[in-house]
Amino acid sequence: MEELEQWKEQLSHFCHLAMDRLREVPPNQLYAAAAIAIFTTLLLLAVKLLRRAKSNTIVLTGLGGGGKTVLFYQLRDGSTHQGTVTSMEPNEGTFILHSEKTRKGKIKPVHIVDVPGHSRLRPKLDEFLPQAAGIVFVVDALDFLPNCRAASEYLYDLLTKGSVVRKKIPVLILCNKTDKVTAHTKEFIRRQMEKEIDKLRTSRSAISAADIANEFTLGVPGEPFSFTQCSNKVTAADASGLTGEISQLEEFIREHVKQ
Repeated sequence: MEELEQWKEQLSHFCHLAMDRLREVPPNQLYAAAAIAIFTTLLLLAVKLLRRAKSNTIVLTGLGGGGKTVLFYQLRDGSTHQGTVTSMEPNEGTFILHSEKTRKGKIKPVHIVDVPGHSRLRPKLDEFLPQAAGIVFVVDALDFLPNCRAASEYLYDLLTKGSVVRKKIPVLILCNKTDKVTAHTKEFIRRQMEKEIDKLRTSRSAISAADIANEFTLGVPGEPFSFTQCSNKVTAADASGLTGEISQLEEFIREHVKQ
């Protein structure tokens, strides 16, 4: 009991000393210190909330016929839905990846959006980009060359969108159907798309600025275009929706949608 009383007396003494010191501080300084403390507290809370609200959305896009919808079903339930699926409306779902369903412990669901590749339906893409943690641009590796120009134009438009550039949303060029013998490699597809985008940069820079819908430009003036020049990370990977070989796609998803 005597020790407790001594602790109380010391605490009371320190409180009185603190109050005396505070009375010596000018009111303006006290107000400023209080304002700084409140601002710092609010800032820390905001940062914590933003981290907690980190997006779990992955957007699948690309030209029609590339196999986006089959990839969506493989991610969701490990099926191909008989292989050929044409979608005219976005497929959307929040689920645990099929390959992770047997894992123990807490697994974070992923929100996957498959946006149709038809040119008339591409404006729907803008509805999902602001929430995207990553973008998967699906390319048909089997029928690539006839569609190289169109795919490169679509990717160019995507990489110059303000919502993508400002947030530095990572982009994966996913070369699908690589199980076929005549499919092109991801290295070849990457190089060809860089060449096409380089041509697009030249042709579009010659057009009046009033006629260009793109919000940002790509590359470094005077140098051949490379995806390494983009402000956001652009990588390439292989996949086969029909055989279920989508491990590189899943790695990309889990890199940007953390557990």
